Amino acid sequence: MTRTEQAAPCGGNIQAHSSSLSGRRALVVGGSGGIGSAVSASLAGRGASVLVHGRSGAKLEALLASIRASGGTAEGFAAEIGTPASFIGRLSAFGTFDAVVVAFGPFVRKPLAATLPADWENMALLDLALPGALASYFLPAMLERGFGRFLFFGGSRTDVIRGYRSNAAYAAAKTGLGVLVKSLAAEGAGRDVAALLVCPGIVDTEYLDERARTEAAAMAPRGLLLHPSDIARTALDLLEGEPCSASGAIVSLDAGFSP
Repeated sequence: MTRTEQAAPCGGNIQAHSSSLSGRRALVVGGSGGIGSAVSASLAGRGASVLVHGRSGAKLEALLASIRASGGTAEGFAAEIGTPASFIGRLSAFGTFDAVVVAFGPFVRKPLAATLPADWENMALLDLALPGALASYFLPAMLERGFGRFLFFGGSRTDVIRGYRSNAAYAAAKTGLGVLVKSLAAEGAGRDVAALLVCPGIVDTEYLDERARTEAAAMAPRGLLLHPSDIARTALDLLEGEPCSASGAIVSLDAGFSP
């Protein structure tokens, strides 16, 4: 497959090539920064019309300008996410989508004994219930049309059940996304509706300050952090197939990260 690469934000590439996502409408929740911005740019490069959600208006506008300058089609809206129900209420004004990506998810690092009830509630609500509610909301129209793609992002090493000394609440919610993608894959298999869960390793994003970046590099294989554009490209490559053989997969893109 021939690909023509163009400059994109955050070190990524908008890639123009034949794609099953071309002409489709895509929603990226948490799409204005980090891995989400790379996914937004890559979707636009594959010919999708992208609605990008973000919380920072300035970052959102910069990303949209970059996508449009590269020939992509993108709109955006800035909003805080309160509850899944209230957020879906906001989204209802934008209609239906052929692809839904959730690249949003708060993180808390605390020993289990210090994790508060509010921490558990927040992680369960925004890292698990929000993706689940979005899936339930958009799935019926995808089934009716005979096409749909869901992409969710777990945490590092949340591909299977593990024990965690410092982030049990976050990891428990992210690990639960595996049930969601396998359920979507089972229900959508006959109607070309596919779902994928990607668990990245240590990714170099604007959310890492210099101290965090140094600490992360010390843990990363060969001291190299992963690039958001590589994660985005691989994830979308896996979802493009028709039929999508990767549907229901839980994929670790972590370069062998093992702390």
